[in-house]
Amino acid sequence: MSKKRRKSDSEKRGVSPRKCSPERDRKIADRVRNLAEPLCETDGLELVHVEYQQEARGRIMRIYIDRPGGVTLDNCVSVSRQMGDILDVSMDLREAYHLEVSSPGPDRPLARESDFIKFQGHMAEIRTITPISGKKKFKGPLADVSDGRIGIIVEGQTVQVPFQEISRARLVNYNGEDGC
Repeated sequence: MSKKRRKSDSEKRGVSPRKCSPERDRKIADRVRNLAEPLCETDGLELVHVEYQQEARGRIMRIYIDRPGGVTLDNCVSVSRQMGDILDVSMDLREAYHLEVSSPGPDRPLARESDFIKFQGHMAEIRTITPISGKKKFKGPLADVSDGRIGIIVEGQTVQVPFQEISRARLVNYNGEDGC
C-alpha cells in the first residue's frame, strides 16, 4: 500500500528540505518504529522493519509487517492509514515522502539481533558500513549470535560481523518456514 504525503508549508513556500544523511534516516526510522510497534501489536501484527531512504522516485518510508499465516491487503491498508495519520501528527518531516506498508516477502529484512537468532541456518546477505577483511558484502547461512556479533558462513569460514557495523541485512529467497 502506498500513500503520498502532502507537501508541508515550508515546501509550498519553496524552502529546501534538510540535507538527508544515512544517520538521520536511521534516526527517523527508529522514531517511526517506536510509533508503529504499539499499533502493530494492537492489531496482532509483528513490526518487522522500518526503512526511510532516498530512492529514484523520491523519499520512501517503508514499513514491513508480518503475522503467522501471512499478511493480508486489509492489514497493510489498515496500518498505512493509521500510520499516515500518526506520522502527520507526530513527525516533523520537511520533505515529501511515499509511505509503503507491505509484508517482508522472500528477501525479509533483518533488523534486530533477535531476527538473526530466529533465522539461524537460513541464507542471508549482510552489508557492512566499513569493510571487514576487505569486504563489505557477505552472503551465506546465518550462524551464531553472541557478544554483539553476527556469525555468517562464507566459503566455509564463519565471519563475525559486529551488529553495529551492519548497514543492511536480508534473508535470501526465504520461503516462510521456521518463522512468521
